[in-house]
Amino acid sequence: MTGQFKKILIIKPSALGDIIQALPAACCLAKSFPDAQIDWFIRPEYAALIENHPCIHSIVIFDRRKLGKWWFKPDSFTELVKLVRHLRKEKYDIVFDFQGRFRSAIFAWFSGCKQRIGMAQTQEITGIFYTQKIKQSASSVHLVDYFLDMVCTAGAKRSKAEFGLKPDKQNTDEIRNILKSNNANPNNYAVFTPAATVEAKRWPIENFAALAEKVRKKYQCSIVGIGVESEKMIVRELETLADVPVINLAGKTNIQQLIAALAGARVVVSNDTGPAHIAAALGVPMVLIFGLTNPSRVGPYRRPQTIAAIDADRREKEIESTNPVHNIKNVTVESVFEVIIRQLN
Repeated sequence: MTGQFKKILIIKPSALGDIIQALPAACCLAKSFPDAQIDWFIRPEYAALIENHPCIHSIVIFDRRKLGKWWFKPDSFTELVKLVRHLRKEKYDIVFDFQGRFRSAIFAWFSGCKQRIGMAQTQEITGIFYTQKIKQSASSVHLVDYFLDMVCTAGAKRSKAEFGLKPDKQNTDEIRNILKSNNANPNNYAVFTPAATVEAKRWPIENFAALAEKVRKKYQCSIVGIGVESEKMIVRELETLADVPVINLAGKTNIQQLIAALAGARVVVSNDTGPAHIAAALGVPMVLIFGLTNPSRVGPYRRPQTIAAIDADRREKEIESTNPVHNIKNVTVESVFEVIIRQLN
């Protein structure tokens, strides 16, 4: 199984936060096999996240929306055939499927690679497409550790986890100009992410508003709300409820500008959603608010001081809690503010 690899494929097409959790595994592979070409199989909407990553050589685009129509659209079928041919032409020495879904596992198999590593326990039928399935150990509750276990099985040497994520000068300059044009202080601002795809992961918007007032009063920083285009109204509601100015940048930044905005923030406050995991990877002061999702599994890696949740460190390996006590509504404004104070002090 172990050896020197010339070509490695990582399959992790989505979502934003999950891709971030897999970056240390890519960095570990790059350190262990410095001469290897490491490619990443990813959906087009997330490709910008890793296009300049120092450990990734090329990106293989997986347009799920288009390819999903292969069975009744000739153009989609043609694109699917092209993608499979490309994968086989690359002649990968090893493939890691960090997604653990049927649609990712089958592409590992389509690649024709003889070494295909995946997760042992998934929600779908995937095991038949792998040559080796890795179980999650008791010491690898966090996904970062689990993914590192998978690459180390293939001979990579474990070292300090690195994400390799940082903003470039162009996007840093662009975000500073965007902040200035919206009357925000580019040298002293807090980023709030009040939205989340899953309703149960949303801390009450009135809590974000109350927290914005506390942060503004204590640190005199501008409050900047971020999110995708579809989340504009949620940030607008925050603007309405807060008694302090809130700059609504939802839908106004691309991924690279978002990275720059998070990197320059004095503090980031977020629900369990993509931008929070970018902030965690960047190492900025932050608070990630959790409800039923287990923070020990997907929280900021080895940064327990950034988590606001009920029983944050007492949920063992469970993915999601069924205990109503862990509802995100039970996390108080005061407890989140205390996490901010401890970090900024």
